[in-house]
Amino acid sequence: MGKGINPRSRWEIVLDILRELSKEERESEGKAKKTRFMQMAYLDERNFQRYFDFLMEQGFVGRSNSPEEGMSYELTGKGKDLLRRLMEVEDILRQTFYLRPPFIFSHANKLL
Repeated sequence: MGKGINPRSRWEIVLDILRELSKEERESEGKAKKTRFMQMAYLDERNFQRYFDFLMEQGFVGRSNSPEEGMSYELTGKGKDLLRRLMEVEDILRQTFYLRPPFIFSHANKLL
């Protein structure tokens, strides 16, 4: 397997969806369209829908439907809290795994 993009974990995918939804909400004055933040989260429709359905069912994402704007989505209070917590986890993991001194690995690439 060559070097390249590392696959994202499930929580990273959820974080990316929530982050992009939040960003799209701010940029479009609270009228986030699903296709736009799906593309920004770099997911195909099938995978996106699976995660998005979960977020909707659990109450992290809300939906509104207006005759003028059509269907749009927003983070609920619960979704904003989850986004904040996942961003904290991301920060902790980055500090733990990327800022460690390189000498913790032996020559055989095993953790000492």
